Amino acid sequence: MGAERRGALPFSLLFISLLPSLAAAAVLAIDAGQALDRISALPGQPPVAFEQFSGYVTVDREHGRALFYWLTEAVADAANKPLLLWLNGGPGCSSVAYGASEEIGPFRINKTGLSLYLNKFSWNREANILFLESPAGVGFSYTNTSSDLKNSGDERTAQDALMFLVGWMSRFPQYKHREFYISGESYAGHYVPQLAKKIIYYNKASSNPFINLKGILVGNAVTDNYYDSLGTVSYWWTHSMISDHTYKSILSSCNFSSIKTSYNCDQIISYAMNNEFGDIDQYSIYTPSCAENSSNLRRIRFKNTLIHHRSYGYDPCTENYAEKYYNRPEVQKAMHANSTGIHYKWTACSDILIKTWDDAEFSMLPTYKELIKAGLRIWIFSGDTDSVVPVTATRFSISHLGLKTSIPWYPWYAGRQVAGWTEVYEGMTFASVRGAGHEVPLFQPRRAIQLFKSFLAGKPLPKST
Repeated sequence: MGAERRGALPFSLLFISLLPSLAAAAVLAIDAGQALDRISALPGQPPVAFEQFSGYVTVDREHGRALFYWLTEAVADAANKPLLLWLNGGPGCSSVAYGASEEIGPFRINKTGLSLYLNKFSWNREANILFLESPAGVGFSYTNTSSDLKNSGDERTAQDALMFLVGWMSRFPQYKHREFYISGESYAGHYVPQLAKKIIYYNKASSNPFINLKGILVGNAVTDNYYDSLGTVSYWWTHSMISDHTYKSILSSCNFSSIKTSYNCDQIISYAMNNEFGDIDQYSIYTPSCAENSSNLRRIRFKNTLIHHRSYGYDPCTENYAEKYYNRPEVQKAMHANSTGIHYKWTACSDILIKTWDDAEFSMLPTYKELIKAGLRIWIFSGDTDSVVPVTATRFSISHLGLKTSIPWYPWYAGRQVAGWTEVYEGMTFASVRGAGHEVPLFQPRRAIQLFKSFLAGKPLPKST
């Protein structure tokens, strides 16, 4: 045996001695990654006490797909508050444009598109909020493979979102094992439960699962093609948007069990929208429309028919202000966005993705059954003035889950008024939000945050003031 060099340590002891320095280096790398993503302040932003971060996480290196996020930490006690991921639908619409800037985010955008003001009902009063622009091609999220934009669909969107979370939590390890929830609206009725299912399977396959998924909360959610379609037509008729003749014609001509609608069905629906609806906001049928023309129109599918929409609320033109603000170079610089120099301007929704969506599950009901079995907290809420994914559609869909009732139907309250109606089932809670359109927190922010508080607490909505 050769003589050991004087002063040299055996390899095992040498490795052990290096562990503290390796750990310190890893911490420094994490801190550096977070520091690069920290937002010092946005242009025109009022002073705030909470931290903000934004940037990119690569989800597919071979194709060059990277998703853009914006984290607004909780106003107080952020280290002990849960984490909520918010997803907007479309498919192909931006969570920065809608969730962050019109609904649950801390800021609203002024009409000039030059400054921000505070949203006093922001959900980051209750949790750390992570907004994700998904899939690639939405907002600032991008791909270096152009064909990705023409074959996006449910499966890849869910898988990329899972890869985003894994990568993001490596950069922000303080959120590993933190109570985690997913929320969203509209076509996120697919995104949210599909991602939840991916996380459950990922955790089962992991020796050290760190995504501590506790529940999902979905609003005006696309759920089941057949029941959603029946419920939507019923809403149109019961709210006097279409004639008796058109209602009967749709029911007799449209086969909602089919993935594709017939030409005759499309023609009848097109006639109703163009001649019987009138110039209303289909996403909020009782509020005024925006008089300005917008170059960007949000669309959602009613079977194969596209319904064009501008976002409306107390200020029906608010979506236009987002397009002004997020296309400003100084805003993009502050948010570490558009770092690769995307050749198109930032828009609230991607026409390409909407028109070429490749795969869409017919029904989310089997997925909900799996999630209920897994023990997740599941709440579905519905603004009752939305005619695109209306409350009747949601109720028709979830009624076919066959769940037993735990707490029968009752009115719930917020701000000393009836805020809606709710029923608690074994494995799921349903709630309507009175006077809210498609984007519930935009139209009824006080009621929406009360709903969110009750959801996080795992308690039924208040029965009185």
